[in-house]
Amino acid sequence: MSAIQIACAVLVPLIWGYQFVAIKVGVLQFPPLFFLGLRFLAIALLLIPFVTRPTRQEFGSIAVISVFLGGLNFGLFYVGLGLGSGSMSAVAYQLTTPFTVLLAWPLLAERPSLMTSAGVLIAFGGVLVLAAGPGLSANALPILLVVGAALAFAVANVLTKRHGPFDPLMLTGWSSLFTVPQVMLMSLFLEHGQLTTLVTADERGWMALAYTIFIGGIIGFGLWFWLIARCTMARVAPFALLLPVFALLSSVLFLGDRVTPTLAIGALLAISGVAITQVGPIARPDASPRAQ
Repeated sequence: MSAIQIACAVLVPLIWGYQFVAIKVGVLQFPPLFFLGLRFLAIALLLIPFVTRPTRQEFGSIAVISVFLGGLNFGLFYVGLGLGSGSMSAVAYQLTTPFTVLLAWPLLAERPSLMTSAGVLIAFGGVLVLAAGPGLSANALPILLVVGAALAFAVANVLTKRHGPFDPLMLTGWSSLFTVPQVMLMSLFLEHGQLTTLVTADERGWMALAYTIFIGGIIGFGLWFWLIARCTMARVAPFALLLPVFALLSSVLFLGDRVTPTLAIGALLAISGVAITQVGPIARPDASPRAQ
């Protein structure tokens, strides 16, 4: 990976880590699935007029990706985060990385090297250290929902790589459009009071929605899809393990959580593990010049 690609790969989990605070604020004022539907509707309306139209073949692929990336990933994640804590969700969501690396091996022929595997294990060890910290919910349902979201995100990552490369903003815009009816239908059947919250939500709720649209959505996913198109999943996926570090730091800064030895050790392990994954070559039978 180039220096620019590495910088972007660090910026994405930073953006998404701080998004945990925004989502937590948002789902306290809006029903989670309705909040998610508003997010994807706004992203689609902002991007589609300015991006190219997918080809007939790309339409089918993007529709399938939207089911895993939008409906399942975000649907399960927002509901799980609404029921549980931000710290718990940040930790559980890091199963995305081992899920992605494992799925990329049989589906993309991207066999991780021993160095990459060791880095993933060390970084995930940091995640487990964070999970052992105080304040995580003992309720299993939110954890299971977020783990399901992590698996769905991993499938979406592999499908994006397998059927791409896509224009990042085109994929973001059109997958968002396909996601809107999925989550709005779920909201219609599972939630209530949606229209009322449009009136009762205060400026913090609307600012949280704006962050998830512009920063977490358009910028975050635009950069992520750009990286997937240019690098192997074994290179890109480990950077997601930095997300709980940034999520917990954002909780310290904005939600009043304390910096603990557990947080410091877990963060150090996660960062070290990601650094190790970038050392040495990636063992990959069908390596191509654009996948580095």
